[in-house]
Amino acid sequence: MALTARIRTRDGWAVSHAVVTVADMTGTQVLRAEADAEGVVRDDTALAPGAYTVIVTAVGYAPVASSALVTASGRAEVGAVTLARQGGSELPPPGPWTIDPVHSSVGAVAQHLGISSVRGRFTEFGGSIEIAPDDITKSRVEAVIRAESIDTGNGMRDTHLRSADFLDVAKYPELTYRSAGLTQAGPDRWTVHGELSMRGIARPVDLDLAYLGTGADPWGGTRAAFRATAELHRDDFAMNYNQVLQAGIAAIGTTLRIELEIQAVQGDVLPSL
Repeated sequence: MALTARIRTRDGWAVSHAVVTVADMTGTQVLRAEADAEGVVRDDTALAPGAYTVIVTAVGYAPVASSALVTASGRAEVGAVTLARQGGSELPPPGPWTIDPVHSSVGAVAQHLGISSVRGRFTEFGGSIEIAPDDITKSRVEAVIRAESIDTGNGMRDTHLRSADFLDVAKYPELTYRSAGLTQAGPDRWTVHGELSMRGIARPVDLDLAYLGTGADPWGGTRAAFRATAELHRDDFAMNYNQVLQAGIAAIGTTLRIELEIQAVQGDVLPSL
């Protein structure tokens, strides 16, 4: 093959609709090839030895340009190319957006026995996002999570987490998060400043947010994607239960890492799928 390349997202997913364009030093296009279902580009068009510019594009992603040197063999091995979703400091169009829980996830990770991690998720939640039209730092997000929907894949552990030792779902059935604005933390990062209420206790919690981009969905709507993380201290919310093992190691870590993968639909209602 004269041209080979592998197109991936930052998460390692194949970009099956990517296009690779090769131009010579005069700017003339000499080759154009599309990726297959695995994000791999293969083309057997022989190229004359010399320097070329390789441009990789895909709808919804920022283009990537690089240089390639074709040897006497006529081959150009571009290798792995990583594409980033268009987004960054742009953020979605202003107005209301509704979180789609079917295509979103709210997860938490806790350290276990000091050597590994236990993962859980909440299966019932909803919320809304309001992108401010004039001053984007005044954008808001609100979310409500059903505490009883915690799922770690172990029924006994989940029952304990729902008890008064942890979430106390009988007394506090919901967790709520409300933001008070956001600030830009980098070229593609934002910090969402908000307040989390859990077990009847409200504490400030900032989210480290990445906007992954916006695109059309199969149901005629527009969707925006976000990824966010935060770190919580259990004792901030009076969840002090723990077991100390003989070696002096706590069975459960004192901090929780919150991991959010969010899809939001433009508008104030979700589509009927």
